[in-house]
Amino acid sequence: MTAGVNLDLILAVWFGLTALSAAYVAWDAFTRNPELKVMKWGWLLVTLYTGPVGATLYVLSCQEPGAGTHETFVQPLWKQGLGSTIHCLAGDATGIIVAAAITMALGLPMWLDVISEYVFGFLFGLLVFQALFMRDVLGGSYLGAVRRSFLPEWVSMNAVMAGMIPTMVILMSRDMTAMEPTSLRFWGVMSLATLIGLVLAYPANVWLVAGGLKHGMGTVRALGRGGHDLTAEQRGPTSSAGAVTAHAIMKGM
Repeated sequence: MTAGVNLDLILAVWFGLTALSAAYVAWDAFTRNPELKVMKWGWLLVTLYTGPVGATLYVLSCQEPGAGTHETFVQPLWKQGLGSTIHCLAGDATGIIVAAAITMALGLPMWLDVISEYVFGFLFGLLVFQALFMRDVLGGSYLGAVRRSFLPEWVSMNAVMAGMIPTMVILMSRDMTAMEPTSLRFWGVMSLATLIGLVLAYPANVWLVAGGLKHGMGTVRALGRGGHDLTAEQRGPTSSAGAVTAHAIMKGM
């Protein structure tokens, strides 16, 4: 009983820190950071799921350290790969968590829950966070963006699932209260599962970014200089028109 109370207290503290972390990332990303809007939302969602870890990664890899420095700050491959991971994780983990909350609230069996999480996580990540939000930098066609995003998103999604699903199944099988969406333990499992999914998906995303199959982070005022615009990689260095293009894209997102 004492162990259970202590765990609930630890989770309460963790989610208190998570709320503070998410508030800070939201404030900095949406008021000071020239990062692309979809990445701002990605960082906010991932911080909601991973707490202080997400906020720390945001500061180390994406927060602009000084005026006009974002373009060069986000250029290193490890940051581009992390940005790609965050973008993937924001969509996939959101789909997985929503599916898990619904299926567990309905009392569906674990095997159906896992299948639902995989399908919904993949479709939400592909159709919303990848194709819908990135259609303008992938040629402007939604269907074309879906086709272009399908394989890299599938590879990245499988890495995320390789971390999230075993974590959820093992922990929830040992503690039935963790299967109740109204329980702190449910959200604690989701938080830990998302963290493990991030760790496993990161190497795959670094590889995908290095091969030009996925985007990393970018800068609104100079789209492409952070390695973001995949079409720009085929055209050569981004000209000053890139900033204008980015501004138009952001207005539509």
